[in-house]
Amino acid sequence: MELFNSALGKNITFVRPAYFIIRGFIGIPNVKYYFVFLCFLYIVSVLANTAVMAVICLAHNLRTPKYIIVFNLAFVDVFGNSALVPKVLDVFLFNHPHIPYNDCLTFLFFCYACLSMQALNLVALSYDRLIAISFPLHYQVKVTHRFMLCVIASFWLFVVTALLIVVGLLTRLSFCQSVVIKSHFCDHGQLFRLACNDVTPTFVVALLLRVVILWFPLIFILCTYLYIGYALTKVATVQERVKALKTCTAHLSLVAVYFFPILITFIFGRNIHPNARIINLSLSSVLPPTLNPIIYVLQTQEIKESVRKLLKIRILRK
Repeated sequence: MELFNSALGKNITFVRPAYFIIRGFIGIPNVKYYFVFLCFLYIVSVLANTAVMAVICLAHNLRTPKYIIVFNLAFVDVFGNSALVPKVLDVFLFNHPHIPYNDCLTFLFFCYACLSMQALNLVALSYDRLIAISFPLHYQVKVTHRFMLCVIASFWLFVVTALLIVVGLLTRLSFCQSVVIKSHFCDHGQLFRLACNDVTPTFVVALLLRVVILWFPLIFILCTYLYIGYALTKVATVQERVKALKTCTAHLSLVAVYFFPILITFIFGRNIHPNARIINLSLSSVLPPTLNPIIYVLQTQEIKESVRKLLKIRILRK
């Protein structure tokens, strides 16, 4: 961060508060029950995603390029919820709203990194379904372990680099008035709007990242399924079409669970109550990581069969 602070000259002084104050969920009756609910979702998320990762590691038939993405998605879900929920509970349930300046930027970095990786993982899964259904004869050549590992690594590199730029630009802002963040975490939009100097570079980067990490993945996924639908119209029998669509149901469910609440927030954000916005954002951060492993276990035949085999082996050993 010193690189950003020294880039414009030594005579510039930035006003940085010792801490920020996170203030959300104001005036909501019995809000503690909501935090208990978030804690429950967090526990379920960690246990379920850890189980999915364990099954993928132990089951030899799941060591395919597709399940590299699923493993990474489960890892991101555990990591993201672990970065967000314990701190939210500490702030609101145990009444510790003050968060040091550097801790707030770190909090922001990890929360947004995991949210971004969730969207990009869904892009990778949609590409996998596109090749598997539309070009089945080329699947083994185009979708290899090496290719998928490179895709996931490039996504991580992009997200980490982009968010380092975001955090670096935030360190160029002066906070000389309010330090109260009206959200449930160190929300980037709420944070940079507290600054009292020029926020144009930060605002522009925020818009670009919203396009790249939210709208581009959604458009790519929609175009992918439009092409898959077109490809399925050429399939001879209805049974073959239904069978192909069944392989996409888990991924489509994940897409709906992830994008629907976020789109509601961005489209109607200015017209809904601040508390409704905060609750919707917090649920859109915590609920998808909880539902993702459940959706995959219930809707993916390969995982269900692998779980049954692993349980049989364990029972026979006993």
